[in-house]
Amino acid sequence: MPPSNLTRLTPATFILAGIPGMEKSHIWISIPFCSMYLAALLGNGVMLFVIRTERSLHQPMYLFLAMLAIADLVLSTTTLPKMLALFWFSAGEISFGACLTQMFFLHFSFSAESVILLAMAFDRFVAICYPLRYVAVLTPSTVVKAGLVALLRSFCIIFPCIFLLKRLPFCGHNVIPHTYCEHMSIARLACADISVNILYGLAVPFAAIVVDVVLIAVSYVLILLALFRLPSRTARHKAFHTCVSHVCVILLFYIPAFFTVLTHRYGQRIPHHIHILLANLYVLFPPLLNPIVYGVRTQQIKEKVVKVFICPTRHLLQE
Repeated sequence: MPPSNLTRLTPATFILAGIPGMEKSHIWISIPFCSMYLAALLGNGVMLFVIRTERSLHQPMYLFLAMLAIADLVLSTTTLPKMLALFWFSAGEISFGACLTQMFFLHFSFSAESVILLAMAFDRFVAICYPLRYVAVLTPSTVVKAGLVALLRSFCIIFPCIFLLKRLPFCGHNVIPHTYCEHMSIARLACADISVNILYGLAVPFAAIVVDVVLIAVSYVLILLALFRLPSRTARHKAFHTCVSHVCVILLFYIPAFFTVLTHRYGQRIPHHIHILLANLYVLFPPLLNPIVYGVRTQQIKEKVVKVFICPTRHLLQE
């Protein structure tokens, strides 16, 4: 077939296959997935509501936390509703445009969340290492700029993937052995050289995430050095306590992601369905666990949740 005709071969739809080899278990798998998704919606929704309604939480740390909650909601909502429709109704068909849209917002929200975690690390660095300059450095405009940087960088990194996929010809292969659309799962269906997709898909986003991880690590090394210089054990404990929640969230976000990438790249002997299950970790676990970590570990949020939701209920019961 001439190259000029190949470039016009764009499928009208793709078929998401779910978890290959576990099709009979889709219903059972959907139960924990749906439960985790609903819990993530509830937890992040409560977090956003409390931060929005309580003026005392309109501080950089909590504004970054609100951004993190929004990114988590986008990350999970981009994938879970379609995944559950696939599990419950075998509705695996998805249009080419919808598949690219899902792919874009999946990778976009992941990249944006990485930048937000970096901004939160910078927030803790300034708060502990330069407490007297905290108000001057972390101004509302600085927080807004950090949010815009997260959006702009993520857009600039992920948007080219759409053009890298749209330029590829597809010769009838339209079954994606996955629960959602992601860059390389779509590219592998093309009947053309995808070396550019492989190079860009691994090098550029991965390099950006690695830079974020390195900067976060550097910030925490400096934070630890500052903690050791504090004269009071109580002051050290209090400062360390403010960082524990953020460290837990960092581990919950990056470990499943890097583990998924490494098993996908080097774990050829690992069954394919294990790859797919691992790939679902970073769209389920961070949105589910982040509100729990901050809700349990952060005293101010616990107090405000009690004030907003529990105290009014008690008041109504007394009446």
